[in-house]
Amino acid sequence: MQKLQAIRLQEVRMASWHDHDPWLVVVILFLLTAGLVMVASSSIALAERLHDDPFYYFRRQVFSLALGLALGAFILKSPVVLWEKMSLPLLLLAIALLALVLIPGVGREVNGSVRWIRLGPVNFQGSELAKVCMIAYVAAYLVRNASRLHMTFTGFIRPIGVVTLISALLLLEPDYGSVVVIFLTTVGMLFLAGIPASRFLVWIPVMVAALGALAVFPSYRLARLKAFIDPWQDPFNSGYQLIQSLIAFGRGEWLGVGLGSSVQKLFYLTQAHTDFIFAISAEELGLLFSLLVTAAFLVFIWRAFSIAGYAHQLGKFFACYMAYGIGLLMGIQAFIHMGVNVGLLPTKGLTLPLFSYGANSVVTCCILVAILLRIDLENRYPRGVRIRRQEGGHE
Repeated sequence: MQKLQAIRLQEVRMASWHDHDPWLVVVILFLLTAGLVMVASSSIALAERLHDDPFYYFRRQVFSLALGLALGAFILKSPVVLWEKMSLPLLLLAIALLALVLIPGVGREVNGSVRWIRLGPVNFQGSELAKVCMIAYVAAYLVRNASRLHMTFTGFIRPIGVVTLISALLLLEPDYGSVVVIFLTTVGMLFLAGIPASRFLVWIPVMVAALGALAVFPSYRLARLKAFIDPWQDPFNSGYQLIQSLIAFGRGEWLGVGLGSSVQKLFYLTQAHTDFIFAISAEELGLLFSLLVTAAFLVFIWRAFSIAGYAHQLGKFFACYMAYGIGLLMGIQAFIHMGVNVGLLPTKGLTLPLFSYGANSVVTCCILVAILLRIDLENRYPRGVRIRRQEGGHE
C-alpha cells in the first residue's frame, strides 16, 4: 500500500512540472520573456535620467518576476480547494488593505493617486490583491449558492454588493481602471455560471449608467473622454498621450524600427514601460509583433476557458469558475490596455498582464497563472490529487 501511495505521489509531482497544457505554457513563457525585453528597452532612457542606471527598472522587474515565480511554484503545489476555503478571509483582507491605503500617512501618493502602502523598499498595491480575492470569492459564492442564484434576485445581487463596496474603495484612491476590470470580470463570471439573462437586463443599465457618470463628472476624466473623441483639439495637453501612442504605431509599420530604436520612449510618450508598453513594442518590433502578442492573449483566454469547461465536466465547479475568472480578468485587462494604446478606448492607466513593468502586477499575474496551471493539473490527475487530499499529504 505504501509503495502504491509513493507511486501515485510521484505521478502528481511529475505532472506538476511536465504535463501542463502546452499551449498555455508557451504563451505564458512568450509573454513573460518578451515583456522583460520590452521593459528593458522602453525604460532605458527614463532609468538613465532618474537613477543614472539604464537597467534600473529591468533589474527590478527581474526581481519581481523571480518573486512571482517563487510564489507561483508554491501555489502550484497547493490544492485548489484551499482557495475555496480561504476565499472569504482573503476578501476581508483585501477590503481591509483597500481601506488602509486611504488613511493619511499610510497610503503613498503617486501621480495624484493614493494606491500604494510603503513596505520598506517596495510599494504594495492592494488593488492587485483585490483582483485575486474577488475572483476566489465570487467562484466560492457561485458554488455555495447555486440554487439561490438561479431562483432569487437576492442571491444574484449579493456578490454585486460586494464588488460595489470594493469599487467604492478603489474610486476613492482613485483607480477607475481596476474598477472596470473587476466589475466586468464579476459580471462575466455570473453570466458564465448560467444566471438568467433577465437578472442582467435589470441590473446592467444601472451599472452602465453608474460607470458612465463616473467617467464624465470628474473634470480630468471628462477631459480624457474628449481627448479620446478628438485628441487633436488639445494635442499638447489632454490629447498628447494618445497622439504620441498613435505616432509610435505609425512609425513601427509592419516590422518596426528595430529593438531599442524607439523615439517615442525618449520622453515623448509618458509611462512608456507601463501603460504604453504595447505602443513602444509596436514601434520597435512592428505591427506583426503586436498581432503576435494579441494572439497570445487570445490563446490564453481560449485555454483558460477550455480548462474551465473540463473542470465543469468533472464536477469541480469552484475550479471551473476560478478558471473562468482568471481568463476573463487577464483578457479584459489586456483588451483595455491595447484598446487605450491604439485609440479604441479612452486613456486609462492599466498594465499589460505578464508584459508591463510593475512589481505588483507581475506578481499578481504569476499567482493567477499558477492557480490556472494547478486547476489544469488537477483536471489531468483527479485521482492522484484526491488521494493526497484525503490522506492529508502536502505536495
